[in-house]
Amino acid sequence: MTDGSAATTESVVPTNAIPVADTPPGGYGDEMPPPVLATCTEALAEGVTDLRGLWETASVEVGGEPAPDHPSPGLVQRIEQCGDRLVATAGGIVHDMRCDGTLEHGVHDVPERDHTTEISVVASFEDGVHVLHPVGLPGIEVTRRLEGDQIVWDYPGFTARLDRLGPPDMTPPPA
Repeated sequence: MTDGSAATTESVVPTNAIPVADTPPGGYGDEMPPPVLATCTEALAEGVTDLRGLWETASVEVGGEPAPDHPSPGLVQRIEQCGDRLVATAGGIVHDMRCDGTLEHGVHDVPERDHTTEISVVASFEDGVHVLHPVGLPGIEVTRRLEGDQIVWDYPGFTARLDRLGPPDMTPPPA
């Protein structure tokens, strides 16, 4: 018998309950796979910036100059987050990581350039910026940060600005 004063609570699906996703051999092809963290209901961890969404590269700069012929404009990437976990899906790859600054929970996958070479990357959030440090490449880092309504993605050799198309579970536009 209850007195009716107990509040009902929804059960939380933690990030640990969802298996880590990997890039399939040879990449996922032309069609982006479904979201990995769609069922996760855990709140974002403290210090984690909300980058969730389906994003499209709007512009690219190389050496501080516009690079309209760069292959990245129009590239769509999905960013999913739950707890301290982030999954970035784009260009045939699925990078699933915990942003806790450890190698153990970082990216253990393959790069977009060949879908074959094994990579390991330490992931963290530093002052609101998503930071990736590839193991074995000292001084190299990849960052994503919010600037207004855009993500600024700093990658070795270029800086891209991405516009949010919608939520991460949105169907990507045709390639």
